[in-house]
Amino acid sequence: MATYEPKNILITGAAGFIASHVANRLVRNYPHYKIVVLDKLDYCSSLKNLNPSRASPNLKFVKGDIASADLVNHLLVTESIDTIMHFAAQTHVDNSFGNSFEFTKNNIYGTHVLLEACKVTGQIRRFIHVSTDEVYGETDEDAVVGNHEASQLLPTNPYSATKAGAEMLVMAYGRSYGLPVITTRGNNVYGPNQFPEKLIPKFILLAMRGLPLPIHGDGSNVRSYLYCEDVAEAFEVVLHKGEVGHVYNIGTVKERRVIDVAKDICRLFGLDTEKVIRFVENRPFNDQRYFLDDQKLKRLGWVERTPWEEGLKKTIEWYTTNPDYWGDVTGALLPHPRMLMTPGVERHNWTEEIKSLTSSPAEASTIAPATSTKRTTDAPQKPFYKFLIYGRTGWIGGLLGKICDKQGIPYEYGKGRLEERSQLLEDIRNVKPTHVFNAAGVTGRPNVDWCETHKQDTIRTNVVGTLNLADVCREQGLLMINYATGCIFEYDAKHPEGSGIGFKEEDTPNFTGSFYSKTKAMVEELLKEYDNVCTLRVRMPISSDLSNPRNFITKIARYDKVVNIPNSMTILDELLPISIEMAKRDCRGIWNFTNPGVVSHNEILEMYKKYINPDFKWTNFTLEEQAKVIVAPRSNNEMDASKLKAEFPQLLSIEDSLIKYVFEPNRKVPAI
Repeated sequence: MATYEPKNILITGAAGFIASHVANRLVRNYPHYKIVVLDKLDYCSSLKNLNPSRASPNLKFVKGDIASADLVNHLLVTESIDTIMHFAAQTHVDNSFGNSFEFTKNNIYGTHVLLEACKVTGQIRRFIHVSTDEVYGETDEDAVVGNHEASQLLPTNPYSATKAGAEMLVMAYGRSYGLPVITTRGNNVYGPNQFPEKLIPKFILLAMRGLPLPIHGDGSNVRSYLYCEDVAEAFEVVLHKGEVGHVYNIGTVKERRVIDVAKDICRLFGLDTEKVIRFVENRPFNDQRYFLDDQKLKRLGWVERTPWEEGLKKTIEWYTTNPDYWGDVTGALLPHPRMLMTPGVERHNWTEEIKSLTSSPAEASTIAPATSTKRTTDAPQKPFYKFLIYGRTGWIGGLLGKICDKQGIPYEYGKGRLEERSQLLEDIRNVKPTHVFNAAGVTGRPNVDWCETHKQDTIRTNVVGTLNLADVCREQGLLMINYATGCIFEYDAKHPEGSGIGFKEEDTPNFTGSFYSKTKAMVEELLKEYDNVCTLRVRMPISSDLSNPRNFITKIARYDKVVNIPNSMTILDELLPISIEMAKRDCRGIWNFTNPGVVSHNEILEMYKKYINPDFKWTNFTLEEQAKVIVAPRSNNEMDASKLKAEFPQLLSIEDSLIKYVFEPNRKVPAI
């Protein structure tokens, strides 16, 4: 049997439970594969699930929804995707009884979008669709042979019905368009990182808190459980050895009643089952048993490796070590969760509701496993992001704080000097950020001419300080967003003025006219060795604050004479919020951080005259004349912003952005 060898894999939903274990395994075992993760970061997913791989150069995270056809098509083309492993789905059965339309949207429509993108691009060599054992429906209690891959699909709840519907689409695209599809149907999975709406993590957290364990019905329902790492290995086998057009069950013949799972957890925590277990109202329909035939996958070489007792102990140890990993999850611990993460759902004291399940409620206390001395406490909800920003007194650093305030993102400004490593480490220990933003640097006041006579100061901050921060962040596993400059290029024979040919991210800087630009080009080159840095090349920044002396418009409006040369520029009102989104998407490498296109000094001043001051006048002079009144030459260039535009298709051209974000909000001349 030939072994399939992918190159560029798109894994949907890989910030979720199962897919994150698969992604981490593939990143670790196959450094020559490029793994692109697409996840919208729903309530039950977390970037922390990918922490083992975040620093790996072969992992790229993209925040987005599989229902976005434009995004999916863009990713398939720009990342040269040849393989898709489709995990993204709504999966909790209880939620499907109350919000079934959301399951249809995610599980069926989302899958359809992916399939259509595969058909259109025509480049996919494998499409692995992840389904569930629940599509088979209920297995007879006396059955001794499990459902095999050709068994009839008889789903019994809205969740499994949407998964079966998605399977039909996958099969149809395989037959109609020759799409190379493989489908998997798996048993229940458990292990570290799982959101606690599922049975095993829910029971573990309730046991840790000394709260009752609610069991639907009489607890006689039978399920099969596989440890997450075994399942990740199964997908590794299917990826490389699975045959196109086939279905593979990922299962175990070892079954357990729900009541027995609860008893095993109670035993490991040293709890009295008679006092802790509480029987509650059953689901509208609760399949009595799922039972799979697991032989087909075993013939490919996969075997279950982790015994139940060992896997359960590992899982309990992880949750007791990471009790606040998911923040405040008391609502998810209810017997019948109510989609608490959906906007508009009223919150109240869920812990009291859980405690009310017992006939003689005692004070809830924190309980550790019988074999452990570790103790935990209920943790308050933690924000998903927390930013550490350097450059508080600077223009960009100050604006970042205002944007975080507006978006409700917790942040703190760094207190340490960039040159002092110990101070940076202390900042990180105190703030505990998820991301670091470096907007600190020496640009010179009133302009870059200052750097020509303060070269050591410029090196100390722009080179040594920036590298120091990047190195500390890498050591701490943190992404650093670094606001750099595009003033490291000048028009040349390959990029002539007015040609529309801009400098790309991979081009070598060619402007050395100012010492400031020299230091920025130098540090950019060195930062290429740090895979935790996202370098944003800002150029001639402009904002809606026309009173700010750093604003390019404010500067040229105050000059007696100006040159008239087209340049790429950065509209901060539009692009700084995008830089925050880039941090959330885990963007890395070098990015030309400008609006598409160019605009000249005269064109900007014409707009200024049209919108702000109809009596404004100015005079042009040549570069030669300008050189007589400045110390260091200035960079003039066009930057190719196609990479940024592809990541953010809504990005406006420079002229449109100037009008929308700068001149219209400041309009003083009535519109005609």
